[in-house]
Amino acid sequence: MLPLKAVVFTFLCVVLLSLGASLAQANRSGELSSERGGWWSARRDSAGIAPDPRVYAAQAIVQVYAAPTYGWKGAVAVHPWIIFKRAGETQYNRYEVISWGSDDKVRHNANLPDGYWYGARPRLLVDHRGAAAQAMIPQIEAAIKSYPWPQTYHAWPGPNSNTFLAHIGREVPALALDLPANAVGKDYRPLWRPIGLPPSGRGIQVSVLGVAGVTLGAEEGFELNILGLNMGLDFTPLRLRLPFIGGIGSDNVQQDNPPG
Repeated sequence: MLPLKAVVFTFLCVVLLSLGASLAQANRSGELSSERGGWWSARRDSAGIAPDPRVYAAQAIVQVYAAPTYGWKGAVAVHPWIIFKRAGETQYNRYEVISWGSDDKVRHNANLPDGYWYGARPRLLVDHRGAAAQAMIPQIEAAIKSYPWPQTYHAWPGPNSNTFLAHIGREVPALALDLPANAVGKDYRPLWRPIGLPPSGRGIQVSVLGVAGVTLGAEEGFELNILGLNMGLDFTPLRLRLPFIGGIGSDNVQQDNPPG
């Protein structure tokens, strides 16, 4: 009985410390203040991260971004999206899941490729270029079409925007997607299919509706999910995976043929 109490106590301590760190970080960056403005006036312009598609017209590019969600939820969760263009194209395609505005939750080019997400600066998670990116684009498009919940959205435990990107990652292992621990909804799985691939597409995951589960993945490392709160240890690179704040330790962008 004592070990169980110790485990519960440790879990609660990690959750509270992670929440405190996330709130402090969000406050420093202005995500919890009036600096972001109302949703109608918050920044949505380019963050200047994505390569200029006209300058890099000859190169295929695939990138994944994530930014804190709007309002208080930005301290505990992120919103991700994917952009891509084939070699020869001078415009990006951006895909994401958005809860409002339409029965179809999967949106195409509803926002700028690397735009601020209602005042929050996005973070680059994946950057593939060249032949590898060109080869995975048809697989990404097929994964978008096969997304099982195009007209359903639940902030917790899913399906939501993180569920959408996790689906693409499972279908396209070459993406090497590593969604952060605070990507709430990435572990959502239907009750009739609790065992399968993790969002990275390589490894194994056991998850009941994204509420409880265990993940062992090539990019995720080991991760435990309790009530949608994820914690664990990532080995590539070595870092703690924590709820609310996402993680502590070495950061990494999955790359293939990055620019010189």
